[in-house]
Amino acid sequence: AAPGPRSYTTLRDEAVKLFNSLQQLESERDPVPLMQGILQTCLDLPPLVDEIYCQLVKQTTEPPAPGGQGDLHYWQLLTCMSCTFLPSPPVLRFLRFHLDRRVPAEPRGASGGTESWFPASEMAKYACFIREALGKTKGRECVPSLEEILVLMRRQEMICTVHCPGAPACSVAISSHTTAEEVARELVSRLGLSQSPNLFALYEQSRRREQPVGSTTLLADVLTRFE
Repeated sequence: AAPGPRSYTTLRDEAVKLFNSLQQLESERDPVPLMQGILQTCLDLPPLVDEIYCQLVKQTTEPPAPGGQGDLHYWQLLTCMSCTFLPSPPVLRFLRFHLDRRVPAEPRGASGGTESWFPASEMAKYACFIREALGKTKGRECVPSLEEILVLMRRQEMICTVHCPGAPACSVAISSHTTAEEVARELVSRLGLSQSPNLFALYEQSRRREQPVGSTTLLADVLTRFE
């Protein structure tokens, strides 16, 4: 059975709960469900998006163990946030400044005792990924699926399988920002149908119904609904 709607208390109470979840994230062996829960709360309660962004900037600024498990979990959640929500303009400027500090134009020494100043560090790689994602994110209908969170933690793409009539199933690499129109266009090219006068679209099929996927729909949202 599908889970029912989540119940929430006041924004203040939910902000405290999210802060406690962030603290728990440091030592969590399997952080993926906890990350998804934090993302879901932000989707349901948009005023908390800026709060979480600010908390994550704070947690990834001069951490006690740069590159340790807790630090990486915070960067990974920040990566998922950047592919799901845009913060308000003031917080976005603050976030970009924070990311720019992780990826200096020229290599520096270990200023402040944190290896995050080195361009080759994992934190610098996450910062580069997040900066690029923020330029593409427009908002999501669904939070990332568990599979999407796993690939985002590795800064990779997902593999989406599309079943085509009269042709073998096609595997397409997609990101959190890939639209149905982009995938349909790639498949038309692969199948040699570029000169066909027909129009092509993706369809979402479940046990109960089959419906076309809107051209601007993010494939990642469709995969979350399947999950």
